[in-house]
Amino acid sequence: MAFSEYQADRIRQRLSHANLTEEKKMMGGLIFMVNDKMCIGIDIDKNTGQNRLMVRVGKAQHDQLVFKKGSRDMDFTGRVMRGFLFINSEGFDSEGDLDFWIEKALYFNRQIS
Repeated sequence: MAFSEYQADRIRQRLSHANLTEEKKMMGGLIFMVNDKMCIGIDIDKNTGQNRLMVRVGKAQHDQLVFKKGSRDMDFTGRVMRGFLFINSEGFDSEGDLDFWIEKALYFNRQIS
C-alpha cells in the first residue's frame, strides 16, 4: 500500500469533527470511511509517483468539479467511475484546496443513506 502518512494525517485532522468510522487500506492506498461510507482516500499515482486524492463527490457534482485545479475523472478500473474524482497534488497541496475537497466529500457523504 503506497500512500503518504503526512497526507493521511492532514486528512485525519480535517475529519476529526466528522464521524470518521474507519480507515481501510484498499485500492492501493488508504480510504477514510465516514458514517460507514467511503468518503475520501489517498494514494500514490503509479504513473507520476505523486500523491493524489480520491474524492467521492457524487454524480450530480462530478461534471462541475472535474474542471477544478488538479482534478480529473477517476478511472481506477480503466473506466470512468462517475461520482469519484482523482485530485493530483497541485489540487490539494494548499490548506485551502484540501479543505475544499474535504468539504465536497463530506457534503456528499451526508446526502447518501
